[in-house]
Amino acid sequence: MKKIEMIVPCYNESDVLEMFYKEVTPVMQSLEGLDYYFIFVNDGSKDNTLEILKSFAEKDSHVKYISFSRNFGKESAMLAGLKNSTADLVGILDADLQHSPTLIPEMVKAVTEEGYDVAAAKRSDRKGESGFKSFLSNAFYKVANKMTEVSIDPGAQDFRIMKRKVVLSIVSIAEHNRFTKGIFSFVGFNTKWFAHENRERAAGETKWSLFKLLRYALDGILGFSNVPLRFSFWSGALFFAFGFIYGLIFVIRRLIEHGRLISVNIMIAMLFVIGGLVLICLGIIGEYLARIYTEVKNRPNYIIDETNINE
Repeated sequence: MKKIEMIVPCYNESDVLEMFYKEVTPVMQSLEGLDYYFIFVNDGSKDNTLEILKSFAEKDSHVKYISFSRNFGKESAMLAGLKNSTADLVGILDADLQHSPTLIPEMVKAVTEEGYDVAAAKRSDRKGESGFKSFLSNAFYKVANKMTEVSIDPGAQDFRIMKRKVVLSIVSIAEHNRFTKGIFSFVGFNTKWFAHENRERAAGETKWSLFKLLRYALDGILGFSNVPLRFSFWSGALFFAFGFIYGLIFVIRRLIEHGRLISVNIMIAMLFVIGGLVLICLGIIGEYLARIYTEVKNRPNYIIDETNINE
């Protein structure tokens, strides 16, 4: 019998795990011809998430768990789940129940009967989000799709079901600074999209602060684009041309009018503008160097403290 494994990243999800287990388990049991398993990944939770996962595993042999030594982030949690999966079909599902479990049977049908390699979900709306957060998210995808080598659907989510070959291609990409949505697009494969309305968290609070979202957006752009580096070159060339033309005009006017035609205030303002631009360019280069430094160190994306997968 073929297997399907659902990877569930968890960080301080003790408030919602019981609800998740009760809602998703019947859906997985309804899948005909498939033996199902959960791979819960405890991403260094500070609450009793791990204890709850262990209690699930004690009463249900379909529950597997991985627990990190500390918080490494959702990207690392998804990677750990994918690397430790062995099933014919592998899915990713958030523990907060914002992803609609009722879509799973249709998604499975798409990859088992309709010839698709990936069945992925995307939001048809941003209900429950603040207007500011929605604006930033839409702006990021517009900028990212113009600057990067991959195209990411603005509503695309991590919630998806994939064939084994897709999983193998994803884990073969040995990057430390991972932007999984970009990696999903990079590896390609025949994908069927499922639109669904956004659901609010069943319990608990979101773990994505504004700073984390901005950092995630930066990882996405820098991980798949060299455009920011080219910005340094073209902005430098533009200011050089502007300075040359401005200087030439100043010399000609001074020769003709024999006067002091340039203001100290204008010079100071120009110095601030050019100095700021130089610092921005150095910052961009520094971000790329930092990523090179991280990759060269080759530290693991995560460290597993305990797991029941090999039992």
